[in-house]
Amino acid sequence: MVCGGGAVIAAPADTVVAHAQSDRGGLRAITLDDLFAIRPVEGPRVSPDGKWVAYTVTTTSLARDEDEQRIWMVPFAGGEAVALTSEGVSSSHPEWSPDGKWLAFLSARKGDTTQVWLLNRLGGEATQLTDLPQAVDSQVWSPDAKRLCLVMRDASTEELESAKDREEEKEGGEKAEKKTKAAKPWVIDRLQFKADEVGYLDHRRRHLYVFDVAGKKMTQVTGGDYDDEFPAWSPDGTRLAFSSNRTADPDRNYNTDVWVVSADNTDKGAHLTQITTNAGEDHSPAWSPDGKWIAYVTQTDPKLFEYATKNLAVSPAAGGGTAKVLTREFDRNVDDIKFSADSQSVFFIADDDGTQNVCKISINGGEVSRPVGGRVMVYSYSLGRNGEIAAQIDRMDRPSEIYAVAAGSEPIRITHTNDALISQLKLSAGEYVHFNSKDGTTVAGYLYKPLDYQPGKKVPTLLIPHGGPVWAWYAEFQAKIQWLNAEGYAVVTPNPRGSTGYGQKFAQAIFADWGNKDFQDDMAIVDYAIAQGIADPVKLGVGGHSYGAISTDFIIGQTTRFRGAISDAGEALNITGYGHDQYQKDYEMELGRPWENRAVWERLSPFYNVAKITTPTLFMGGAIDWNVPIIGGEQMYQAMRSLGRETELVIYPDEYHEFRTPSHIKDRLIRQMAWWEHYVKGTAEPATPVGLGSHDE
Repeated sequence: MVCGGGAVIAAPADTVVAHAQSDRGGLRAITLDDLFAIRPVEGPRVSPDGKWVAYTVTTTSLARDEDEQRIWMVPFAGGEAVALTSEGVSSSHPEWSPDGKWLAFLSARKGDTTQVWLLNRLGGEATQLTDLPQAVDSQVWSPDAKRLCLVMRDASTEELESAKDREEEKEGGEKAEKKTKAAKPWVIDRLQFKADEVGYLDHRRRHLYVFDVAGKKMTQVTGGDYDDEFPAWSPDGTRLAFSSNRTADPDRNYNTDVWVVSADNTDKGAHLTQITTNAGEDHSPAWSPDGKWIAYVTQTDPKLFEYATKNLAVSPAAGGGTAKVLTREFDRNVDDIKFSADSQSVFFIADDDGTQNVCKISINGGEVSRPVGGRVMVYSYSLGRNGEIAAQIDRMDRPSEIYAVAAGSEPIRITHTNDALISQLKLSAGEYVHFNSKDGTTVAGYLYKPLDYQPGKKVPTLLIPHGGPVWAWYAEFQAKIQWLNAEGYAVVTPNPRGSTGYGQKFAQAIFADWGNKDFQDDMAIVDYAIAQGIADPVKLGVGGHSYGAISTDFIIGQTTRFRGAISDAGEALNITGYGHDQYQKDYEMELGRPWENRAVWERLSPFYNVAKITTPTLFMGGAIDWNVPIIGGEQMYQAMRSLGRETELVIYPDEYHEFRTPSHIKDRLIRQMAWWEHYVKGTAEPATPVGLGSHDE
């Protein structure tokens, strides 16, 4: 539920400059509004000639209560950035055509349906390329730059009717009068019938389509009652590799395989070549430039699903060959696979020791090197034809920016999107620390001290468990934590057992055993902060989101050390999640069926310790969250209120697991700070902020 070796090069070149700047006088503490002024920089794409990098910048408007994403371009060698898309409408996922003439991107600028648009490299306005009933999820250029592979979900009846109405209007017909009709019922016959941000699932699936750019003709190349994802073109443009679970009932297992289909077939994928046969997940294929190999992400232990290491493997592109798992000894999760131009090496992002680095390994296996290493967080990267790397790097002292990495050189920052804001701020330098848990296990995490911290002074301290549970805290810019530091709090963010980045054995240590070893590890970082003379043992708070909220519920049910707690999108009585949230496969794989393993289900339900909870607790969540539904918070709140404990429940309308509305995000932060101030610091200000309002007002 969510949620090793090799040489390390030096940190990015502007590290020294940034630290020197933060030591200057006249800087101010970060504020709540600053959190919304930070503009995320994402998704770099190197142009075919290696001279430019396209990327996106997201701006939040509290006045309009929305986010807007624009596409920008910056020289790979550094220089002035150029905005490619206009303000007023969001554009995303830029992709260069292989001939360098076009930049394709996704936008819903003419209605609610996301379509493919084209920008001419020489300039001018963007033009709409596709006009389809359903939204386009992603697009990949063919090697000859004449076609795009589109990933789309089958169109609904409503989408088809809307498309027909639009076509009739274009042909001069009168706009049909819309009649109000009662919503039709959902008819459910799938085992997996819910997904967050989608809702109830039917048999409309995601498939691959090949779109001819010049003729604007589209051919569906895969079909069936399966979801097809991650398309990759063969170097000669004749075939497409993709991943799909094509077992008898995909809802019952994780057996995703890599397949190959002809790019010009018209039978919707009736004849496929199966590349992988592993019983676990095989996905995200990448074709070698010489056409001989397909690299992909593989999980070879399906019984451990998300707890198992996601390795890098290669198989013959013709099919029928033996898979070679290249990173088994490395034992770290891999993602974002790309071949080198000579087909002899594979690049990937590795989740390792509280960081994410760009790594590289030979197709024959062996040592893992790190073209982008150090205590940084690489979210994504693009690989140029001549070995250029453009990487989205997040650091503890700076939000994400784009860095250029010439072959064999250190990363150089080439975007400066947030410089004006960051140059004003005095920031807290987080520390990566190691400590021993109750049973002697060595655990790591991050420790952030308040601004202007005086050694030896004990301060209010917040423990923030991460989501997942198979996830981690990383070496990235934590704006919310910086804000908490500015308000006088120390913050500890542990990576307890169950976290990724420390090997499969470490991750699977809490399999079907939540709230035990991870509880001990979470407490150990608090004890470490107290032993360092930083944390005030009588002014402690705990709070997290998703599995971090579940951890919070486990923690306050086992100890009374904390003066205040916040549980945001947590689960309480696990049995109520079965058939109500999206995790039916995970539940049965890890816990078994509830009527067959009732004792395990109850042991792993924080709800049954509610009578032991005396910590004042704020429960929060989104009203339409199908990942970890609000029912968990409601149950905990109801029980604590029944027991006469100090508690409050805040539910945000129209919000999924990850909030989207800026005003809701700000409201949530304000309420959380008020809770900490009242209960952890012990201030006289009320725990519920005055003036924010509620749904009934």
